[in-house]
Amino acid sequence: MEYKRFGNKYVVRLERGEEIVESIKSLAAKEEIHLGSVSGIGAVSKAKIGLFKIGEKEYFSKEFEGDMEVISLVGNISEMDGEVYIHLHIGLCDDSYNMFGGHLNHAYISATGEIIIDVIEGRVDREFSHEIGINLLDLSK
Repeated sequence: MEYKRFGNKYVVRLERGEEIVESIKSLAAKEEIHLGSVSGIGAVSKAKIGLFKIGEKEYFSKEFEGDMEVISLVGNISEMDGEVYIHLHIGLCDDSYNMFGGHLNHAYISATGEIIIDVIEGRVDREFSHEIGINLLDLSK
């Protein structure tokens, strides 16, 4: 991973074989990014994405392998229990031009990843919602 800071923005390039979620988490911890938005594009060879089923309060995930373009990578950086919390969604396109996407569990770069992190001054924690079944942004603090 290589990156450069421009004011409150980071321009990040991920290399072949690097995992997207862990790379962003590592950078956020190293640079003490507590809150921010994430966007990106690139190409991956393997990805695990999920869909949250509200009625079951559970994520269902599926793995994909092969040449895939990252059509859209969006999400945010926050905190939970004092740790960096990365929440990303991804849209992918396979070699048949089929698109699919969802909550990003992990994805491995095949060619490059180009990511922009926009740092927001401040901090927002997450708290588990028993009603919904996921970790929600807690804006009450």
